[in-house]
Amino acid sequence: KLIMWEKEMCFKQFFSFLIIFLLGSTEAHSSQKQKIIEKLDNIQNVSFNFSQVMKDKIEEGNCKIHYPKKIFCKYSGKSGKILVSNGKTLVIKVKRSGAYYIYPIEKTPLNLILDKNYLIEKINEIKISDKEKENITLEIKENNQNLQIFFDKKNFVINGWKTTDIYNNENLMIISAIKINESLNDKIFILPKSD
Repeated sequence: KLIMWEKEMCFKQFFSFLIIFLLGSTEAHSSQKQKIIEKLDNIQNVSFNFSQVMKDKIEEGNCKIHYPKKIFCKYSGKSGKILVSNGKTLVIKVKRSGAYYIYPIEKTPLNLILDKNYLIEKINEIKISDKEKENITLEIKENNQNLQIFFDKKNFVINGWKTTDIYNNENLMIISAIKINESLNDKIFILPKSD
């Protein structure tokens, strides 16, 4: 009887520990989610430097985002490449080559990334992962695309994203030197014309 009682006590202690651990983990994730939501909710615009990795090619530059769905990115280097969205249409213009691409924003991953209300909704709906040392990851699968959005564990601000399209092409955007709610000139979001 003593052995049975000891086994029963060990099982109860283990079960109690497991419940406390799981509740603590759930509360931590809930707290992280709430902090990310609060941060997103208070951001009207954000400026940052970036490194973009796509098919072993690295491009750098800086971007300005104005929620919802407006973005202006100027790439470093001689190409003169810019990416602009006015909230409805996305244009990529490369001065050096004369290339000019125009897309409806809803056909691109930026449609989701640049919509903070959508992100807040998804953060509330799905599980976030904090396995990485410095990031909290939100994984979204929508419109035949896989999207991972990274939030800094210290300040809960977006610090990058990775998209995977239907052809399994990955595009990784790493963000640094983030500035929040600075004064922006709305003229930068006017779509450039083709040459």
